[in-house]
Amino acid sequence: MKKEVWRNPVFSISAAVIFVLVLLGAIMPRGFGLISGALFNFTTVNFGWFYLIAVFIIIIFLVGLAISKYGAIRIGGEEERPEFPFFTWVGMLFSAGFGVGLVFWGVAEPMSHFFSPPFRATEGQTIEAARIAMGYSFFHWGVSQWAIFAIVGLVIGFLQFRKKKNGLVSTALEPITGNKPVVKNTIDILAVIATVMGIATSLGLGILQMNGGLNAAIKPENPINLQFAILVFLFIAYMLSSSTGLDKGIRYLSNLNLGLALGLLLFVFITGPTVFILESFTLAIGDYFTNFINYSLRMQPYRGGTWVRDWTIFYWAWAIAWSPFVGAFVARVSRGRTIREFIMGVMIIPPVIACLWIATFGGAALWNDLRNNAGIAEAVNTDLTLALFQVYDFFPLTGLLNTLSILLIFTFLVTSADSATYILASMTTKGSLNPQRFEKLVWGALMSAIAGVLLYAGGLEALQTASLISALPFTLILLLLMFSIIKLLKDEPLPIRKADLRRFRRLQKEADKEKK
Repeated sequence: MKKEVWRNPVFSISAAVIFVLVLLGAIMPRGFGLISGALFNFTTVNFGWFYLIAVFIIIIFLVGLAISKYGAIRIGGEEERPEFPFFTWVGMLFSAGFGVGLVFWGVAEPMSHFFSPPFRATEGQTIEAARIAMGYSFFHWGVSQWAIFAIVGLVIGFLQFRKKKNGLVSTALEPITGNKPVVKNTIDILAVIATVMGIATSLGLGILQMNGGLNAAIKPENPINLQFAILVFLFIAYMLSSSTGLDKGIRYLSNLNLGLALGLLLFVFITGPTVFILESFTLAIGDYFTNFINYSLRMQPYRGGTWVRDWTIFYWAWAIAWSPFVGAFVARVSRGRTIREFIMGVMIIPPVIACLWIATFGGAALWNDLRNNAGIAEAVNTDLTLALFQVYDFFPLTGLLNTLSILLIFTFLVTSADSATYILASMTTKGSLNPQRFEKLVWGALMSAIAGVLLYAGGLEALQTASLISALPFTLILLLLMFSIIKLLKDEPLPIRKADLRRFRRLQKEADKEKK
């Protein structure tokens, strides 16, 4: 069985590429960091516009598809119904998606913009800066990221459960690219590499934040050793979880994640500046809708600067790098839902939860800085990893909140990594829905290894670089997926609506009466 796996070029080539990157990063961390930095600059300077336009087009396409006549088609058979209850489904979406990233950036992003406003639009640490900070944070964690996951998940789910084909990205593109083995293998290899880099970014961010929380509590002599200790413990945890299967480990952890997240959210909301949080949420939602097109396509060709590259383009590239994994996982847990329900659920529910999180935690931080001169923005500017824990200093039960947050980050990481090992193993075994433990072990080890190398080579900057570079070729694939799903749906019979069925039956009864 193991020999057959290694004979699969998607598995062997993608694993070899990641392994070589791990070796280079471990042997020559400085050189690895310099080359990564050069590639980062090349990618963002020359192709930043491409990321922005691609994501905007995908959003428009999905909204149009949801409200079209094709929205009633099910991801699965006509008689199938959702496999997982709504709460579990949302928990899986949120946990396998950007749960850990949101915990990291939920305070760090608004406070970063508050300290140094985008495009220097106003002075830092002012009321206007706070409003801009919240509006841009909502934008970055809103519909755009989840539209990227939705387009991948929709095509894979449709093929896997409606057409009974495998869930590979290359299969999803067959209506456009054909089924030549070389082309299919190349697409799948790109998808695997992008996924590994995306999950490594999230693992690294979560480890940095856990390290920051533990630093504040125990102040270790060598923080990098603590980071690697967390990574090893995390690897053991998610490999144990992956052995339990999708219906046990990931399902239970997803419910735990969502429960913990909602518990912390409610505590901070109730004990914090509740009215300020509600007003900030309402205003930021208004700013989000008002400025959506402007924010989505904003570049800096006339004045120069790197803000868009450092924030918006990084987020979109990160989401694109994650999209093969999150899309495939979202498809797997969305069987039985209609296209309309899938698109609206994926593009609305997680973003609303994300915006509530940012309004609550980021809003509490802004309130303390504006009203009490708490100095949270300065502390965050010095060390992003301490952002969440700085806020807790102004709440009761600080120690308990810190402990629960570290646990939440850990469970988010385990869930994401567990899900990723399953999807990567599936992607490299011709779309198997039940990959073997060996494949999971290989990808689990390589994910941890590349995350460790990126942390060692450059920390946060290296993690951002990995996502950006790996996402570039996959962005073109996302655009091709739109044409693929159009071709697939054109040949699909539309389901009979209940209203049309009732009308048909009524006309049939009237015809029977006339015959009598």
